Amino acid sequence: MTDIVCSNCGRPAESGRLDFKCLTCGSFFDFKPFPAFDPGRVRTDLPGLWRFIESFGLPANARPVYLGEGDTPLVSRKTDLGEIAFKLENLNPTGSHKDRGSAVLAALLQALDIREVVEDSSGNAGASLAAYAAAAGIEARIFVPDYASGPKRRQIEAYGAQIVRILGTRSAVAEAVRRAAETGAVYASHAYLPQLQPGFASIAYEIHEQIGAAAGTVIMPVGQGGLLLGVASGFENLLAAGSIQRLPQLVGVQAMACAPIWAAFTMGAAGLQWVTEGQTAAEGVRIRNPVRGDRVLQAVSGSGGTFLAVEEDRIPASGEALARMGFYVEPTSAIVWDGLRQLREAAGPEALREPVVVILTGSGLKRSA
Repeated sequence: MTDIVCSNCGRPAESGRLDFKCLTCGSFFDFKPFPAFDPGRVRTDLPGLWRFIESFGLPANARPVYLGEGDTPLVSRKTDLGEIAFKLENLNPTGSHKDRGSAVLAALLQALDIREVVEDSSGNAGASLAAYAAAAGIEARIFVPDYASGPKRRQIEAYGAQIVRILGTRSAVAEAVRRAAETGAVYASHAYLPQLQPGFASIAYEIHEQIGAAAGTVIMPVGQGGLLLGVASGFENLLAAGSIQRLPQLVGVQAMACAPIWAAFTMGAAGLQWVTEGQTAAEGVRIRNPVRGDRVLQAVSGSGGTFLAVEEDRIPASGEALARMGFYVEPTSAIVWDGLRQLREAAGPEALREPVVVILTGSGLKRSA
């Protein structure tokens, strides 16, 4: 039995509702326990990530909202940083990994008969939710920072969602949408709602299928950290099911201009006083106060992994290096390449358990000119 309860006071979420925070103490909700994965219940009759629907924790009346998400390629390359397998999440329908979470969330919204939602996003999450809301017949209003890239804003509008542009920081956008939620709008938040994470867990299930063995190290960009938490839970499920014998090392990468989880991992709580929400080309990870930052730290530490931060002047070169291998990704994705470089230079090939998987999260077609 999987329940959703307040992470602070333990209050169960109300059935038939989609509250983004506890009505008693104001904290966020989490699964307890996380929906389990049973290899014997994989639905081979369903496409893409939906073959894992039995592990999504959805109501019995939920039905797939499918646009082609999941089953993304895992492509190996021999590089000057070793042999790397790239998980191409940038090839999902709207061009980012967010589609895995949005697809599962859209199925839940339909099952609950919710017809209108709001969300805040620097671009990818908003574009993804807008697409799946359109597919499910749900109206969406997306709050975005004024600096969000033009292609992402146009993509959101093309799906028929209403854009609300907010001047100021990414934190100001989050505050604006929370005010809207407090007036009664359903906040379909990729940051607060735990229901998206089982969609991201499907990345772990696919990596295991594609490698045919346990991954040694998995590297990914981290903003709010929902992707990392979902992937971590997916590998924990595989371990519990006996499909793998140990967890991979998880490596999170942030932009130095806004790297709160790296600061806490590296310097402890004292490091947070130096964190700023500085400008960065990696706009998708420009998150000053990640909702589940403590959980992300625990997941990385528990895996024997680490956190890295990338200086701004290293991001363009990282994107160019990936493009020379045939992977055209946005700057938020590109930071993983410099993170891998840092690991190799710090301790050599033995720093990472093999095989090494790098998750590329967003298409370069979404970046501003």
